[in-house]
This record gives sequence, structure tokens and C-alpha cells, in this order.
Amino acid sequence: MATTTKKDLIDWIADETGQKRTTVKRTVQSFLDKVIDELSCGNRLEFRDFGVFEIRDRAPRVAQNPKTLERVPVPAKRTVKFKVGRLMKIALEVNVQGDLVRHKEAAGISTARVPVTAGAQNS
Repeated sequence: MATTTKKDLIDWIADETGQKRTTVKRTVQSFLDKVIDELSCGNRLEFRDFGVFEIRDRAPRVAQNPKTLERVPVPAKRTVKFKVGRLMKIALEVNVQGDLVRHKEAAGISTARVPVTAGAQNS
């Protein structure tokens, strides 16, 4: 499995939109900063068809060190939960099956800008 970095994403968006890389970089960074700000304030972020980010509070608990079997207290903390949206769910299911374009068309989703990923076959 390959890793995509923020730089890769910025380069792809800049190439696709014809905007300068510095402009895209500022926009992407601004978006990510705003996501962090909103989540740190306890707000829920909903991006239709992509997914939902929510803050969840985890209660304190007692865990166990597997090597020493010693009991270790784990403090309460806040975590981010992500629930997958409709389009992402379809894309993930389809990539497992290997036919992204046909499944998106069957779901009534435009395939005009569907990237062909490793393992995906166009029919």
C-alpha cells in the first residue's frame, strides 16, 4: 500500500486545476487548520458523501502491560471518530472488488473525473 502525502495532494490539485502550487498549498493548509480548530472546539464536521468527523470522549480505564502483566491506569481523553460517507464507502467497496467505474455508474455517480487507482480496471 502506497502512502500519499500532503505534498502529493497539493501537486495533484495544482495540476488538475491549473492553479499555482503555492495557492493550492495555502488553501489546503487553511482547510486542514480549520478542521483542527473546529474539532478542538468540540464541533462536528459533516462533509456530505465524504464523511463525518466527531469528537468522542473516552472514559478512564485500567489497562494491562502485556509483558509484565502490570495494571496501568489510562486517563480519560478525547479522540476523533470518522464515519465514512456514501461516496467513500462505495469507492472503498469497489476498490476491493477492482472495478471502480462500473460500480460508480451503477450507483448514479458521475465518473467523469474518476481516478484509476492501482488495481482498478476500466470496463
